[in-house]
Amino acid sequence: MFAFITLSQGVNAHEDPDQSGYIQVDGGKLWYRMNGMEHLGKKPAIIVMHGGPGGTHRGLMPYVELADTYPIILYDQLGNGMSAKFVDDINDQSTWTVEHFVKEISQIREALNLDEVIIAGHSWGGTLSAEYAVKNEKGLKAAIFGSPLISTPQWVADNREWITMLPQKYQDAINTHEAAGTFDDPEYREAEDAFYDQHMCHGECVDYGFRKDSKSGNRTMYRTMWGPSEFTANGTLKYYDISPKLHTVEVPVLMICGEYDEAAPKSCKKFADMVPIAENVVVPNAGHAILGEAKDMVIATIREFLNKHAN
Repeated sequence: MFAFITLSQGVNAHEDPDQSGYIQVDGGKLWYRMNGMEHLGKKPAIIVMHGGPGGTHRGLMPYVELADTYPIILYDQLGNGMSAKFVDDINDQSTWTVEHFVKEISQIREALNLDEVIIAGHSWGGTLSAEYAVKNEKGLKAAIFGSPLISTPQWVADNREWITMLPQKYQDAINTHEAAGTFDDPEYREAEDAFYDQHMCHGECVDYGFRKDSKSGNRTMYRTMWGPSEFTANGTLKYYDISPKLHTVEVPVLMICGEYDEAAPKSCKKFADMVPIAENVVVPNAGHAILGEAKDMVIATIREFLNKHAN
């Protein structure tokens, strides 16, 4: 998923895109950026899906490092970040569905004429990667599931287990305010922050300046589709579960998550084992924000996986 938190600033700014623009999708236009254009037609393009629902592409900017070998396309899903400006009707939530956001991937491929692709997503973006992977579309070469939401019931159960490891006062605050529906109470938010200190950024998260001057995500979308916090789902995704379809994926899959991830390692392994060709990697001492905590390891792992399976 995607928490609306502030990360400590690093020293590196993001790279400018080779090309950027807008693509027409159902309900408006989405903004995209591309690096590594010199590899178009020679290597599969990597399409990267951000978290949320309601996040932006900025947290996944480390993927641009792979533009020395592959075309890299990052984008903001409709209604978020740079793609909030050209929504046909800001009051229309009919596009806030799994089906719509999966379709965006196909619309990006068509607009940019991408014959061969690798799909990569983090958290909710991992959901979209899994959804697209089970379609086994022509030209799909590989998929990356980064700390993915595969099953909401499993996600919630795993995070309830993480909650039992918090100090008792935080457990009590979460249980009390969730029962009362008082999610904005300061006591609940304090407990939420304590949870994120362990399971969003287990160590130090650094955004390397990627979020500087960026457009904001869509908190309303997050609450509508997911819920009030990372560990509580009462939105439209409450019963979501793609796991029964994972056995149909025909391309190689990299499953990668943090040791203390909200997408718990034991569940990520279980889901990876459902995919016929899959590698499962756990990032030591990291939470959900693996690219903020262990950027170099994560990018190196992705590069090694793609060298083996997508060249």
